[in-house]
Amino acid sequence: MAIDLMSAFTETPPPIDYVLPNMIAGTVGALIAPGGAGKSILALQLATQIAGGPDLLGLGGFTTGPVIYLPAEDPKIILTHRLHALGKSLSLRQMQVISANLLIEPLIGRYPNIMENDWFDGLKKAAEGRRLMILDTLRRFHVEDENASGPMTQVIGRMEAIAVETGCSILFLHHTNKNALTNGDVDLQYASRGSSVLVDNIRWQSFLSCMTQDEIKGCGIDKNQGSYFVRFGMSKENYGPPITDRWLQRHEGGVLKHVELKSRCTTSGKSRLKRLKNEIRNEL
Repeated sequence: MAIDLMSAFTETPPPIDYVLPNMIAGTVGALIAPGGAGKSILALQLATQIAGGPDLLGLGGFTTGPVIYLPAEDPKIILTHRLHALGKSLSLRQMQVISANLLIEPLIGRYPNIMENDWFDGLKKAAEGRRLMILDTLRRFHVEDENASGPMTQVIGRMEAIAVETGCSILFLHHTNKNALTNGDVDLQYASRGSSVLVDNIRWQSFLSCMTQDEIKGCGIDKNQGSYFVRFGMSKENYGPPITDRWLQRHEGGVLKHVELKSRCTTSGKSRLKRLKNEIRNEL
């Protein structure tokens, strides 16, 4: 349906409905992280918070509603252990609300493929009436060449079609590329593995980055404790102002909780890029 331009010019538009910080309802976004960084437990915690759980991540309040989490890598026993660990931070009432609003359907061994019509239709049906669908991980939901722009455009297009038709946002988990991991640039937009389409064709991308040696020193943390901290932030957020990165600390069972660290602790790829731009500008 075409936009009524006169109404757009003269009438106050409705407020923007954000599912996650700066991620609009009915859109597609990504969470990018190296293997083992904790993106699956983070995704589970995002799912539980939107379903009515507490803000353990320090992201602020979300509008609550039904969520579906589709893990296609981890077996049921691992998911059960993660939920049990997370349950220690929940009240009985929160457990009841989350149980009513959150559906977790492990798909390991079932070979889901969003490019197949049966799977596409099934995913669309599962998204109906929900605020968020999480696909863990993207590689498990298609069989296309991730380095090829054409097939990846189609994969993103399929997710967009589901999001637009149902109003349910889709968050897919994805891995960083080797260069970003080697250079410590996990927090940059193009840290995503595969075709640049996976970045260009979405409007929201977050990252989870392990603490670097420089960050360990800057925070004054014991070198043996650095693996207990990860940094969560947004590397692409087209529909809102920049949001400050947050440090998260691993607790029992891998549960992540927001922690305040020294301001000089962050030496991210984004800050390195900013310094590089300033150096170039000064040379000119």
